[in-house]
Amino acid sequence: MNEEERLHISEYPYRQRHGLTYPEKTLYQAVKDSATQNPDDTAIEFYGKKISYSRFLRDINRAADAFSYCGIGLGDAVTICLPNTPKALTALYAINRLGAIANIVHPLSSQNEITYYLNLSESKIIVTIDLFYEKVAKAVMNSNHNIMVLVTRMQDDLPKRLVPFYTLNKGLKYLKYPGLHVTDPREVDAKMKVMLWKFFVVLGNPDRPVAEAPFDPDRCSLILYSGGTTGAPHGVKLSDMNIHAECVQAVEALGTPFERGMKVLGCLPIFHGFGLAIGVHVPMLRGICCTLMPTFNKKTFSDAMRKMKPNYIAGVPTIFDALLHIPELNGVDLSYVTGFYSGGDALSVDLKKRLDVFLKEHNASIQVREGYGLTECVAASCLTPRDEYREGSIGIPFPDMKYAIVKPGTMETLPPNTEGEIVISGPTVMLGYLKNDEGTENTIETVDGVRWLHTGDLGIMDEDGYVFFRQRLKRMIITNGYNVYPSSVERAINACADVDSCCVIGVKDPRRVQRVRAYVVLKGGVKEDEDTRERIMNEIRLSVSAYALPRELIFRDSLPKTQVGKIAYRLLEEEAEKEGKA
Repeated sequence: MNEEERLHISEYPYRQRHGLTYPEKTLYQAVKDSATQNPDDTAIEFYGKKISYSRFLRDINRAADAFSYCGIGLGDAVTICLPNTPKALTALYAINRLGAIANIVHPLSSQNEITYYLNLSESKIIVTIDLFYEKVAKAVMNSNHNIMVLVTRMQDDLPKRLVPFYTLNKGLKYLKYPGLHVTDPREVDAKMKVMLWKFFVVLGNPDRPVAEAPFDPDRCSLILYSGGTTGAPHGVKLSDMNIHAECVQAVEALGTPFERGMKVLGCLPIFHGFGLAIGVHVPMLRGICCTLMPTFNKKTFSDAMRKMKPNYIAGVPTIFDALLHIPELNGVDLSYVTGFYSGGDALSVDLKKRLDVFLKEHNASIQVREGYGLTECVAASCLTPRDEYREGSIGIPFPDMKYAIVKPGTMETLPPNTEGEIVISGPTVMLGYLKNDEGTENTIETVDGVRWLHTGDLGIMDEDGYVFFRQRLKRMIITNGYNVYPSSVERAINACADVDSCCVIGVKDPRRVQRVRAYVVLKGGVKEDEDTRERIMNEIRLSVSAYALPRELIFRDSLPKTQVGKIAYRLLEEEAEKEGKA
């Protein structure tokens, strides 16, 4: 890389601040410090039940000793397949205390996916909840090694007043799981050992001096999964330093106080880097309260907003869009909200404007701020500034993170306002992919001793260092020799007054190679007829080139979503491919 190219990279980040101090401690040690400083403060709030830092630390230590008793130690993997519950966090930090690896997967993953995750990580134990026991048990039986299954129950985490209601309405049918109750797993020689969590933790002694792993910035502590849209998902190896850097940078970039007594709403699942780092570990690191939400729907969200009064909410656009359609929040005073942060998917200009109006009408003196990132660098690494917004921009890089726009697949930097691939460097960049050296080498490139992460995303950066996301690099339609980026067409369609949401894909075409197809969900009360179709087409013709116009515009009641709420465009591509073969 020549001197001119270095200059482009170093000068792009606008108002970048360097030299932040990162904790040289494990994730567990960060919680321990918070518990030592303020033992009686609330660490976790769950449906109104409050768990103090001292109680949380004692639960972690007991679980860590029980894991150790069951043979878990430095470098061993334990899979966490749980919704956002206190037991999920207890397991996470207990595993970390031992220097073991927390392999975190979505509890709604398919049976075969769970088997894949267990085999890839070589997990010795999987922790799940009784709701998913049958699926997990089958996944374990199909794995290639012996695995112990620990089963939690939701009612064990709920406040006493809610236990009878939950048990009668939902939990009763799961009480038969598991059928095998083990009291000492070491005495069972079987493909699968099953044990209820409440029996498991009895094996542990919170006061016993179980080994506490020292901090190692290069040790893999977590495995999250990325890139599961085609082929097998990649296991992203992350260290304690990666997570701490993400949290410290995020707090600095937010520029707002995280003080004792404040609350962060953990509404994103912990299998997602955004949910794990921002929703869970930021409060643990800062010694404030994490309000956990295990399932998201309009009722749980409105209840959390009205009753728990969280100061910080980090979510994806679909969550915030739902906020606008919750009657229970009409007239509710949200002046206590200090920060609304959107990530995980592009936040449309229209949705941001509507959310900002909503917040103002509900007495919140803030605006929605959009972040950008990916699991390979934990979560967000770029955020719109608090005091300046440029329409369509995803903001400026976090402090200590560097962005560059390069010719795709190279490290040849491009001038400002030139579209190219976004590459990122900094302390949150992953260690690599689990058991996938080729994938790691294709994704991370070292230049002059600096590791750069190829994101596979297209974007531009202006003269001031503001970044504008354009499109996934691989999500491109080639029609009649022209390159069409679906997100550009989607922005035009979403701007139409009749449209609620849309997704644009390329469909095989014998003459054009591909033709552009748009799936559209209309707003309530709009008719699905030719007049509406023509009205939409006339509107988008004003901003979409003729060659990029949809040849097909298909109305649907809804669009498929990924596990984190993004529109699953690849499922629509698969549907279209099957149609072509029929």
